[in-house]
Amino acid sequence: MRKKPSGSERAASGTATQAADVTDERVRRSRAAVLAATGELLFERGFSGASVDEIARRSGVAKTTIYRHWPTRIDLLREACSAIGTPQAAPDTGRLESDLAVVMGELARALRTEKWTCVLPSIVDAGERDPEMAEMYRRLQQGYSAPFEAVIGRAVGRGELPGDTDAAVLVAALIGPLFFRRWFSREPLTDAFVGKVIRLAVR
Repeated sequence: MRKKPSGSERAASGTATQAADVTDERVRRSRAAVLAATGELLFERGFSGASVDEIARRSGVAKTTIYRHWPTRIDLLREACSAIGTPQAAPDTGRLESDLAVVMGELARALRTEKWTCVLPSIVDAGERDPEMAEMYRRLQQGYSAPFEAVIGRAVGRGELPGDTDAAVLVAALIGPLFFRRWFSREPLTDAFVGKVIRLAVR
């Protein structure tokens, strides 16, 4: 028969549990502070400007602690970058063009207003030099494309698009002009422009 713990043993166990909870909360806070400071630096200076020294200074977390959680700077930057952007949902209005108007409009708004758009060129550049960052960017890109692919897939099922439609090519034709205007021509990403892109791509 298993012996029941004594009062002192139960007290010791409770104290240990409380200490573990306190430690876990401290770890959570320090990780959150480091990731927040890293995000700020990425927004301000880009990928190359986010040094561990500056991250430690801003977050108030010692470099030794940072390296305990993230063995390398790339590990830390990768985790911080993975939270960039807000995933879009795939609308289902019953019509391809109106579905695309929703997802294109949301992406255009994000490109105009969200801070993560300042970081994206640095991530692309880092991906050219680091295979692991390239993989992370690939996952980000898949996140942008997923709602478009879902909308296109439903349109094929409804007969609005041919069965042999190349979804990847169509997504590129839709998203590409928005990215071009954001980083190359610097022209306004207006609703009128979004509508023209949709009409050209699907008609």
